[in-house]
Formats: sequence, C-alpha cells, structure tokens
Amino acid sequence: MKYKKILLCLILCGLTFHMTAQNLSEKATTFLNLLSDEIKEKVLFELEDEERFNMNYVPIPRKGPTFHDFDEKQKAAALDLLQSSLGKEGYRKTQEIIALEKVLRIIENDDNDKMPDGRPRRDPLNYHFCIFGDPASKAPWGWRFEGHHISLNFTSAEGKISASTPSFFGTNPGIIKTTNQEEKEVLKKEAELGFQLINSMNETQLKVTRFTEEAPLDVSSANHRKVEKLYPEGISYTALSEDQKEVLLQLLNVYLSTFEPHFESSFWEKIKDSGIDNLTFAWAGSLQPGTGHYYRIQGPTLLIEYDNTQNNANHAHAVVRDLTNDYGEDILREHYKRHHN
Repeated sequence: MKYKKILLCLILCGLTFHMTAQNLSEKATTFLNLLSDEIKEKVLFELEDEERFNMNYVPIPRKGPTFHDFDEKQKAAALDLLQSSLGKEGYRKTQEIIALEKVLRIIENDDNDKMPDGRPRRDPLNYHFCIFGDPASKAPWGWRFEGHHISLNFTSAEGKISASTPSFFGTNPGIIKTTNQEEKEVLKKEAELGFQLINSMNETQLKVTRFTEEAPLDVSSANHRKVEKLYPEGISYTALSEDQKEVLLQLLNVYLSTFEPHFESSFWEKIKDSGIDNLTFAWAGSLQPGTGHYYRIQGPTLLIEYDNTQNNANHAHAVVRDLTNDYGEDILREHYKRHHN
C-alpha cells in the first residue's frame, strides 16, 4: 500500500541520513569555554531550574545572553550548537524567521517600538541562549534557543538529543507581500499540505474533521508546561483514503524533518510504535487561504498545531509537542530512577 511505503521511506531516510548523532556535549562545552565569566553566568542554569519551562514566543524580556553579547567566535560556536541541534529544514526556518524581524521593522516603521533595554522590539539579534545543567558531565542536560516566534527546547543524554520539544515556529508576515522578498513564505508546506488534505475530503469526512467554522485565535497548547490531547479529535487516519493518508504523512514529515535527524528517526519510531492508525486530523475555520484557519494532528504521544488567524490570516504559529516527553521529562524520570534510588 502506498502510504505504508511512504512511512517506511520516511523512517529509513532518517535512519540512514545521520546514523551517528552529533556530540552536542562537545558543541555546548566549546561554546561555554569561549564565554567570559560574566556571560557564562547569564547563560547557565541548573537543569531543574523553573526557567527551563518558561517557554514564550512573543517579543518580551528574557533571560540568557543574545547575539548582542557575543563576539564573532562566540557567535560562530553558538550557531554551531544550534545547527547541530536541528535538521536542515529546522535550521533554515530558524534563520528565515529571524530575518523576518528586519521585514517587520520595515513594515511597521515605528522607531519608538522598543524593548525595556532601549533596543528595537523587532531585532534579529535579540535571540537568547540558555543552558541547563552541565554539558561536560555524563548527566542529562538541556538548552534553549528562544526569541520572537522561535522557542526550541532540547534535552541531551549521552551526547545526543533525547528530546526536542516543545518546538515552536511562527511567522509574521506569513507571506511577505512587501519589501524585496515578496511572496516568500517560511511555513509554506505546512499551509499547502493542510489545505490539500482538508479540501480533498468528501462531505461526510468534512463533517467529522471541521469542528467549527471559526478558527481559534492561537494554538491551544500556548506556552503551557504540560499539554494533553485536545477534543474534538477530528477524523481518524483509518477513515482517510489512501491518497489522503499519504498527504497526512507528508504533512507530519514536514514537522518532524525540522528536528536533528537522529531525533527525527526516534520520534518517527515512537509515533509508529504508538500506532499510525491512532493519528487524527482536525480543522477549524476557513477552507481557503486568506481567512483564519487552524488544524491539529494528534496521536497517543503527539500534538501538532498550526494556526493562522492574526493580521488578516497572514501570521502563522506552528508547534510540536510530545505528550509524554516534553522537556525530556520521561527521559529524566528514568535517569533519576536509575541513579538516585
């Protein structure tokens, strides 16, 4: 069956693309060793610190140093750590979303729109680095890269990523319609495949999938530390045609391909083990671009949300949550169970 072949290909591609995980501990240690004591004090937190769960994706004051604080060597090491923590698509999206800050400054044209420190609120250098725990030790540790429309949260054990959620990407504008980057769309596949799937449905399927004609103002999971399955669940994977199943798997792969390939493969395996047939797809709002719309993909271990309602439906938010292992809590629970009993 075609959808099973696609699933097998997606998993095997992830496994063969990057069989040996990047040693993130070395990357993080290299970064830390280049920092002054003053900057290092800003970047380091205990693994159990509540700041680790302080996820935000709006332009607010945050803890942790930014690109403003780094010299060229420090910046290069910081970007090396970031690039090694993501897949190619994840790093591309990160770079392009950061670049949108420049576009927003042009569009909004407001020199008085500033952060409390006096810097512009739209600032491509205002992205923060925080490290939780000691990357040089054998114990698990974590780190976060965060700023406007980006929140990337990583947990590492034994030199590789064991958790990479919550993972949030947002874009404003969703489609750039001004400046010299006209019609650029960072989250294009997320939007196109979602519309392709919902508009392929017959009347009976649509009644089950589309739970309201008005889209919510934002993703329901927001910045909550813990999230649970959302209701209504929408249409079951088993109720889709073979072609529709293919599209749903392609859409799921768009989200998972942002992750570092070793973690991407392990996440695919986790979803497969919990049952592809247990996946559901739900929709709210308009069936066409230009008016507010929302969808979610769910499974026993997975929640993905996409929302595009703000700024005349040209401002998108997309998030991936692991219902059992956000912030590596499942991994950490097992670690503490083995080493602290």
